[in-house]
Amino acid sequence: MTTPGRFPEPYGQGSGANLADILERVLDKGVVIAGDIRINLLDIELLTVKLRLIVASVDKAKEMGIDWWESDPALSSRARRDELTRENAELRERLARLEELELEPGRRTRAPKEAP
Repeated sequence: MTTPGRFPEPYGQGSGANLADILERVLDKGVVIAGDIRINLLDIELLTVKLRLIVASVDKAKEMGIDWWESDPALSSRARRDELTRENAELRERLARLEELELEPGRRTRAPKEAP
């Protein structure tokens, strides 16, 4: 018997389905939502937007081969550190090449300009 003025349960009484259960199932299995939007004018394609949305747990995403966040410096401190290490090595190499050019015999280097 329902109480007057009370809304019924969305999944019926005793179904036990709540938001946490649904979210757990979605994250465990994963959900893919895909769609394309095309805008044409007189058979001329003006705009195409492709939408792809994957909702899954990190473990499920890795299982599917999706791990782009691990190499994105904005999202991973390890990736940021790796990028800084690579950039530091490149700069050291450029500096070494410049110093070699400066020290080559017979190569004239410009003297710094004197202040007026």
